[in-house]
Amino acid sequence: IFGTAEEDAYRRDLTINSLFYNIKSKSVEDFTGRGVEDLKSGVIVTPLPPKATFLDDPLRVLRAIRFGARFGFILDDALRQAAADEEVKAAITNKISRERIGHEIDLMISDNQPVKAMADICDLQLFWAVFTLPHDSEPTITEGTDRLCVEYMDAAWNLVHSLGYSTFNDDHCRLYLYVALLLPLRKLIYRDKKCKEIPVANYVFRNSLKLKAGDAEAVVSLHGALEKCISLIDFLESSETSDTGQAELGDDFLDIPPASESRVLAGLFLRQIKDLWPVALLISTLLYPKADHIESFLAKNFQLNHAREMYRRVREIIVNELGLDKVWEVKPLLKGDKIMQALNLTTGGPQIREWQQRLLQWQLAHPGRTEEDAIGWIEGLLNAKRVKLN
Repeated sequence: IFGTAEEDAYRRDLTINSLFYNIKSKSVEDFTGRGVEDLKSGVIVTPLPPKATFLDDPLRVLRAIRFGARFGFILDDALRQAAADEEVKAAITNKISRERIGHEIDLMISDNQPVKAMADICDLQLFWAVFTLPHDSEPTITEGTDRLCVEYMDAAWNLVHSLGYSTFNDDHCRLYLYVALLLPLRKLIYRDKKCKEIPVANYVFRNSLKLKAGDAEAVVSLHGALEKCISLIDFLESSETSDTGQAELGDDFLDIPPASESRVLAGLFLRQIKDLWPVALLISTLLYPKADHIESFLAKNFQLNHAREMYRRVREIIVNELGLDKVWEVKPLLKGDKIMQALNLTTGGPQIREWQQRLLQWQLAHPGRTEEDAIGWIEGLLNAKRVKLN
């Protein structure tokens, strides 16, 4: 159905989006009479009464928040009141597809002011309407968790910007912000139809926002890697002898020299999460020294400079001192058949995978070795241990 330009202008979501450019007169036409003034004043306003506008298409609430955050504009008081209305909130939950919601949230996260956008969602009490949780999630979230999510994202945003814009590529920066935003939910789980425990963060990505499965897996993987990353920071930063290395590398067949423990531990960690390891490292500095102690940054006395310098020091150790950049691309020196031959085995099995893991640790501890060195190591180890495998 076609209408007049004025009717079209009043059907737009916001007055700043209702302006037309007349190519004949080379002038801006403002049929609502407010578009130009609202642009100058920096105010987000709807052409028609906001509640009616939002009930007609509830996604306009999120669009108003996104444009307000992007341009640093203020949300009009009447708009804020309508956006926080229970009827509008219910319409956001029930009337629009989760794909449309997820698309708007993803645009906010990838934009220039994602923290302001999330803060507005929180202030308007829309956080749980957007980031819906499964009904049987446990443990039960506490009051203020939504604001805590925004606090962590705010700290993460300030931290990455203090390091410089080139710290991460766009996709890694986006994942980094999602990881921070959902940090207070990382211990929450729910059960699927087969009673399998699933992280709630996975539900938020796959069900609440309908974003890519790969992104959900990356965020869950990063959440799961934080405790190990914090232990690694402790180990690499400590000037004293630590039991961490031997505890994690305990194996009757392995004898990792103490001087090589840091390279092996860091190498195994990087192989676990591959090129996302800088994201895990930077997020870990937000939680350091305890990953399971989630609370307000005001209480933690969070220090931006301390976290930034810790990240730089540990990254320097991993990349330059230990030479582990892209270590996840390193292949075992021996394939399964070569390992079987060295072990005098006629059939494979789980022990081959165990020896492949041992071999990788040995390679990390002894960079630059050859296939012949690896065979000699296995044969010498068997003779020394007098192990009977058949």
